[in-house]
Amino acid sequence: MSPGLKGPLAICSVISPGVPLRLAGQNTGVSPRAALGRDDALEALSRIYRFGVCENVGMASGEGRSEWQRIARRIRVPLGFVTAIVFFVFARPTPRWMLVSLPVVLAGLWLRGYAAGYVKKNAELTRTGPYAHTRNPLYLGSMLIAFGFALAAGRVWLGVLLVGLFLAIYWPTILSEEAFLRGAFPDFEAYAAAVPRLLPRLTAARFGGGLEVGAGRFSQERYRHHREYNALMGATALYLALLLRMWWAR
Repeated sequence: MSPGLKGPLAICSVISPGVPLRLAGQNTGVSPRAALGRDDALEALSRIYRFGVCENVGMASGEGRSEWQRIARRIRVPLGFVTAIVFFVFARPTPRWMLVSLPVVLAGLWLRGYAAGYVKKNAELTRTGPYAHTRNPLYLGSMLIAFGFALAAGRVWLGVLLVGLFLAIYWPTILSEEAFLRGAFPDFEAYAAAVPRLLPRLTAARFGGGLEVGAGRFSQERYRHHREYNALMGATALYLALLLRMWWAR
């Protein structure tokens, strides 16, 4: 361990994606390899610890993140509520713009649901399905949904506001998450070189071996696990609210 470090930060200083044994063997007196029997189990354990503890400790100590990245992670949820209030106050929906917005919102919902059926957060580097076209299909889907509702609101400046908020809040979050992936998965650099960060490539990137059996298939179980159906229910509720807003403004 690094001198002068104590507690979780000291453990973090000796954990790397390739050497998880020190974490698993803490104060047990038993060989971690004998206790768990599989290197990949130890690897997964170290990654979970690094993400759940080391990332938070690093945030508190100021390591590996800019000040704005830390602020952005803290304010993105409350800022979303403020944006929703502004949206409803200034929205002027019309039947025409509601119809125009629908394909954009549906595309975003489809993309988020499609990605949720592939991703195993913090457990593996997902490179199949939509992740072979863009490294952040969930964020891209969220952007499409948000821009679709900006169209439904009938206010161009709301769309401009959403672009500004995305760049200010979610772009630093993407960079922060990529820093974790870069440290946790050795193949991330090759993946990042082949697949764009946000705007998708037209053809799927191809990679060599190393993918688990079934990793390249959409999983209903993963979709349900991530509860992505909540996005569909939320979008439906938002359209109903816009319809009420349109009726109230008549």
